[in-house]
This record gives sequence, C-alpha cells and structure tokens, in this order.
Amino acid sequence: MHASPATQQHTASGSLRFDAIGKHFPGVRALSDISFTAQPGRVLALMGENGAGKSTLLKILGGAYQPTTGQVLIGEQPMAFKSAADSIAGGVAVIHQELHLVPEMTVAENLLLGHMPARFGLVNRSAMVRRARELLQGLADEIDPTTRLGELSLGQRQLVEIAKAMSRNAHVIAFDEPTSSLSAREIDRLMTIITRLRDEGRVVLYVSHRMEEIFRICDAVTVFKDGRFVRTFEDMAQLTHDQLVTCMVGRDIQDIYDYRPRPQHGVALRVQGLLGPGLQEPVSFSVNKGEVLGFFGLVGAGRTELLRLLSGLARHTAGSVELQGQPLHLKNPRQAIDAGILLCPEDRKKEGIVPLSSVAENINIGARSRHAHLGCLLQGRWERENARQQISAMNVKTPSPGQQIMFLSGGNQQKAILGRWLSMPMKVLLLDEPTRGIDIGAKSEIYQIIHNLAAQGIAVIVVSSDLMEVMGISDRILVMSEGALTGELTRDQADESRLLQLALPRSRG
Repeated sequence: MHASPATQQHTASGSLRFDAIGKHFPGVRALSDISFTAQPGRVLALMGENGAGKSTLLKILGGAYQPTTGQVLIGEQPMAFKSAADSIAGGVAVIHQELHLVPEMTVAENLLLGHMPARFGLVNRSAMVRRARELLQGLADEIDPTTRLGELSLGQRQLVEIAKAMSRNAHVIAFDEPTSSLSAREIDRLMTIITRLRDEGRVVLYVSHRMEEIFRICDAVTVFKDGRFVRTFEDMAQLTHDQLVTCMVGRDIQDIYDYRPRPQHGVALRVQGLLGPGLQEPVSFSVNKGEVLGFFGLVGAGRTELLRLLSGLARHTAGSVELQGQPLHLKNPRQAIDAGILLCPEDRKKEGIVPLSSVAENINIGARSRHAHLGCLLQGRWERENARQQISAMNVKTPSPGQQIMFLSGGNQQKAILGRWLSMPMKVLLLDEPTRGIDIGAKSEIYQIIHNLAAQGIAVIVVSSDLMEVMGISDRILVMSEGALTGELTRDQADESRLLQLALPRSRG
C-alpha cells in the first residue's frame, strides 16, 4: 500500500529504492525496469548520455511524472508522488536543471514562496528578508534577498534554486546538473554543502556530466544507457575515468576534443573598441575564417554580454564591428542573421528552442522566410527534406521530426539548434556554453561539428567556463574578467594556471 501525502510528511528516512521503474511516453520508452538503491550517508552519482533517462527518473522522484510501472520506496515505505507537493511532503527535494523560479519576484519571495512569514494577516517583509539571508548563508552570501531574481546571472539563480530546495530540510536531495552555470568558487561552496548533507545521513543523488566533480564528491556511481540500468560502481577508488566513459557510451572515446589544425583564410570578424552593456573596458579582437576562437572567464566576466552585442541582441555604445572588411551596424538579431552572424545562446531552453514546437519546426524556423517565394507545396517539401537532412547530419536522436523538441535531451536540443543555423548561410557562428549540461558522447559529436564548420571556412567563437573544453577545441583563447579582456594565448601557450590567473578578478588599488 502506498503512503498518502498526509502520512508521507516527515516519515521519510532510510534508503531510497527504485523498484522496476518504467516510464512510457507516446512513441517513446524513456525508462525500462530501473531498479537500484541509494543509501543514506552516501553521494550516489547518476550518469549516462543525454537521453539515458536520468532526468526522467528525477522527475518521477520529484512528482512531476508518475511511473508507468514500478514504485519508489523510502525506508521500505512505498511512496505515491502525484505532484511536486507530494514529493516535498515525503521528504524529497529535487533541484532540476530547469530552474523553477519567478524572475519578476525578489530573491526572498522566491525562496519563501508558499510559506511567507505573516503578521496581522500581511506578509512580514522584514522577517522574510531575514529568513532569506539565513537560507543563502554559506552558499550565496553576496546575493541581496531584495533583488529581483531576473536581475541575477544564471549562475546566481541556480544558487537561489539550491538554497530554496535546501530550506525544506529533506531526507532525500537530488541535484540535476547543479554546477552547469556556477563559477569555481560557487562550485567549491556547493561541494562543502553536499559533504555536510552526506555527513548528516541524508540520501544524496548527483547528476552531472563533469567527471572531475563525480570523482571529487561521489561515493558511488550508477550508470544508465538508453533508459536502462547498466551497473553501479560502489568503489570510486577502483574506478577510472576511461572505465566510466566506456560504460556510459558503450565505446572508447580516445580524444573527445578531436582537435584538427586547419588553414585560416583572412579576417572574418574584426571588433575595435567595443563598449556596451556588460563591458567595463573597450574590447578589441579579430577572428579568422576557419578559426575556432575560445573565450574563457568566470561567471559574470562579460563573455555572454559580448556575444549579445555581436548578435544584435544588445546595442553597443562605442566602437565598431567589421564583417569581412565591411562595417556592420546591427540594430537587432534579424540583421545579424541576415549578415551571417548566428548565435546559439547559453540558456537554450529559454532563448534557443520553441519548446512546444516540433523538432522540424525548430530546425526550419530560421530559414523559412528565405523559401517563402516557392509557394506552399514546394516550401513544405523543402522543409521536410531540410529537417530530415539536418536531423541526419547532426545525429539528432528523436522518434520523428514531428516530436515536440521539449521532450528531447539537452544534447539533442543543442544539435537541433545547430541544424537550424546550418540551414542558412553562415559566416560567423557564436556558441555560448555549447555543451552545458550535455553528456560526454554528445559533447564529442558537437566538437566534431565545430571542427567541420571551421574546416569549411566559418569563423567560430566559443564561450565556455570549462577550462579543458576551451583548451581542447580552440586555436586561440581570449580571457575576460569583470567586463574586460585580460589576455590572449595561443593554443600552445594555454594552460590551466595561466588561464585561471587571467580570469580571476584583479585587485584594485
């Protein structure tokens, strides 16, 4: 007999067990017969390629989905989570990769939404702010609880989501890619908190594609592939990076970055003295045709803001931009797209995809106006063929071109966005955190796409917070800190120490 939400409250303790969990969607079997146990006082990593079923399992644990078959047990008590409220009442906190926050509300309001302190029937705002500061303490002390959430960086919003989940004092806490938008300092804080949760005897599930984090914080690893349980590695000391990768992807990946030198053919984009929102000092650089130019920096360094200026999403206040020797005066993104400057944004779920539309619609949406003259019949034929070609070329894993893109994994969504831009004439491709939240197999595929585009003479600018990534794929690396360029290194010059030294905030006299 399953526990009701009322009896679930405050009774959750002991181990967490998934017993023969299956989940089916129309045309898709997302999970099949998943069975394993997570013990209290241990951090268990859940790993696998995008689409392996990790996020679906966490959504079942969090009450967003109900299993088609099987059950969840906590302390041998079957739990029926029919909503997020049921899950919370059952002592579970799931911190999803997609943030469940309200941008228009303050940080304090988001943290205490649903249980705000009241006095005489009104919200006690001073008490609310005081409690919010307590929740942020040790995790994000620098965040002002009275700040509107939408004004924070993506990394800071992630920390607020974590603080909100931690406030529930849950016995089971699951983290889904919690560090994907965090700086090195913020990651260190989070690791300290996870260690504390483990030492308090809680069950901690940790989903991440970052191998260094898995080996740093986790006590065991459970691997999924194609919606099925593969195995659990109980002893991290005996597990190697290569063994884990091979178990996840079913094949060896000798060199994930697959760097290939290629000829460069003159300047594609030249930026001189550029200033605008997010930049504190004039920025000047150039990128060549056929070059992969990496931008490294910590969260808030100004890299994303620079790409917004180059893609027409923001207007520069000083300086100039030239594309293949011709001056550009971008007033909006459409002008950038028409010029051949295309952006894959950092927050692909919010700014990259149209979630309720199909994979085919998302691929064709950018190029549709260029084929309007063909007439409905010919245009429809072109769109079907183009979607088919791009799905094949990008190796997008989808049941059909008509599948809603929101049901695809993050890596497949990213490949569909790349397929959109490959449907159009391209001179400069701007990639903002292109592999954020993406598994190692999909990363390898995206790196191959980047190298292939550069080999065709396209200039590729890649913004990444991942040191190994930016060193692995770039021909040259520019470093930003606090809204300014702080250094330039060739591929041969770049190492972790130099890049971090240039990326750290400068002392001010």
